[in-house]
Amino acid sequence: MKSIRSNQHVYALSADMKPVATAVPRETVIFETCDALGGQVHSEQDVLSELDFDRVNPATGPLAVDGAEPGDALVVRIRRIDTADHGVALTGPGMGVLGDEALRHTTRILPIEDGVVRFDELCLPSKPMIGVIGVAPSEGSHPTGTAHRHGGNMDTQEIAAGATLYLPAFQHGALLAIGDVHAAMGDGEVCITGCEVAASVVVEVDVLKGRAPTWPTLETEDAVYILVSLPTIGEALVEATRQGVRFLERARRTSFEDAYILSSLAMNVRVSQLVDPNKTAKAVIPKHLFAGAVSESLWGAEEDLNVSSAIERGWKDRPVVRR
Repeated sequence: MKSIRSNQHVYALSADMKPVATAVPRETVIFETCDALGGQVHSEQDVLSELDFDRVNPATGPLAVDGAEPGDALVVRIRRIDTADHGVALTGPGMGVLGDEALRHTTRILPIEDGVVRFDELCLPSKPMIGVIGVAPSEGSHPTGTAHRHGGNMDTQEIAAGATLYLPAFQHGALLAIGDVHAAMGDGEVCITGCEVAASVVVEVDVLKGRAPTWPTLETEDAVYILVSLPTIGEALVEATRQGVRFLERARRTSFEDAYILSSLAMNVRVSQLVDPNKTAKAVIPKHLFAGAVSESLWGAEEDLNVSSAIERGWKDRPVVRR
């Protein structure tokens, strides 16, 4: 089985990335990942303010997938995530949603054993998930800490073993990179970290010709998640809602208005993360609402792409902050 080492990584997803490995469709590949802090935290005396942020959020790869071309969907089936035996969680003044209320930098080393993350006397379920997963964008370069249509730091807890992620390919080979695994993380990732952990991620890659989704789309056993990352959570929630309604319109071959009503009855719109330069929202669509394969409804209708392009133009005009 092909394996990409953790020292083969990037700190930005760029249009001109060069692959460190190549796979064919339906090939299984192991991504060995560093923790999101680049292995800089060894004790609870190591705090965020002392870290080298140029080493934060390494993403292992990129992996080129034969046959993936602009306009295709890169399919990433997450088979397994094995974590190290401990992780770290940190916060401090100015960090996260309530950074103005945090008085001191605090680091916790969290043992992981027997399927739990230990926090004081608490045993939290260990639910490994991928924070950073994305492909080369259509143009330019985006820090791995920033998410958008190409994926990136979406910090969505459902990106876990058993799920399938569909990413739009913008470059030949798509160029997939993976990092920032968490052993535990709540929606929002409110203090700026989850349980950051080194990990081994096993995925199967595939290509769907001409089926590029407008935004990264995740399929689990019982739902479809459309993942939207924009500068404010308000913008992300509105666009996720729009994409969820349009997905149901296509999947059910119905009118916008009927899909809109059904979405209000049965679709959930939730927050994935609130702490990265772009915030991530998710439209959660139960699979029982439509028949047929998810892939049949992936691609965006022309009006969706026009709206998304307008949003992206506005996003590019804003300064990018690296986390």
